[in-house]
Amino acid sequence: MNADKVNLFIASKGDNFPSESIPMIKERLTNLSDDNELAVMAMDFTNPVLTIVLSVFFGELGVDRFIIGDIGLGIGKLLTGGGCGVWWLIDLFLIMGATKKKNFEKLMTAIG
Repeated sequence: MNADKVNLFIASKGDNFPSESIPMIKERLTNLSDDNELAVMAMDFTNPVLTIVLSVFFGELGVDRFIIGDIGLGIGKLLTGGGCGVWWLIDLFLIMGATKKKNFEKLMTAIG
């Protein structure tokens, strides 16, 4: 992938990944073959802002964890009512980072 496309990808989707992983993403995308380029550009990532909003309103039901793919944690939050509110409160601070990490893992899996 050429440098312009890499910069476009980072500009449009960079907020969905941890900031410390951006240099690694740039390097991996630069070395990406043309066959995988279109697939990576078309990937959808979970918006971290959406997950924090969902966590505020529906976090005690585990909706935020279900959205990012943590089904086990989502079921745990659902059954305990967000850990009687404690787990919900902690997740308000952790869910954006967890979303960005899951997005990064999804991208790295697609790149190979």
